[in-house]
Amino acid sequence: MEKTVLLVLLDQYADWEAAYVASGILALGQGRFRVKTVSAARESIRSLGGLTTLPDYDAPSAPADFAGLLLIGGTSWKSAAAQCVKPLVESALQNGRVLGGICAASAYLGELGVLNHVRHTSNDLEDLKQRAGAAYTGEANYLRRQAVRDGGIVTANGTAALEFAREALLALEAAPESKIDEWYNFHKLGCYEAVMPLM
Repeated sequence: MEKTVLLVLLDQYADWEAAYVASGILALGQGRFRVKTVSAARESIRSLGGLTTLPDYDAPSAPADFAGLLLIGGTSWKSAAAQCVKPLVESALQNGRVLGGICAASAYLGELGVLNHVRHTSNDLEDLKQRAGAAYTGEANYLRRQAVRDGGIVTANGTAALEFAREALLALEAAPESKIDEWYNFHKLGCYEAVMPLM
């Protein structure tokens, strides 16, 4: 039976951050996963790259049974539309599902208090503290790294689309670690330096 991974895309989402992780899940998962998109409403949205996307679900209609919830960055995570995602985040935490946030979406997780007791990263610690406010008390767990995985929680900064994808793939156990590393190195280093991955 296929496991569902939900990608949360708000209007003006960072399409490159979604592309690597979604394609990696489908390529390496070999039919064990399906990727579905969720937004504030089931109406077309546009990415920062100008791509028009029709989400599969609005937040209230998203399936309750999912393997992972990945929040893709963009410019709308401080908007009212972002608040509809909170019940999905709470469900992921309560049910032990993989939960990830990249770029501004990692700061949104900070606003919800998700990052207070796990190792994590974001675009910048000071930015995270400013955006998350009093709800964020996890400064001691902040790491200056491209991406951080602590159990099922994955965070990354906005320059780390590949690293975010790698850590999310590992958290989802989408493939053996060696295969995930081959995939990551191929995309990171290019076809002249990396060994061609065997899908």
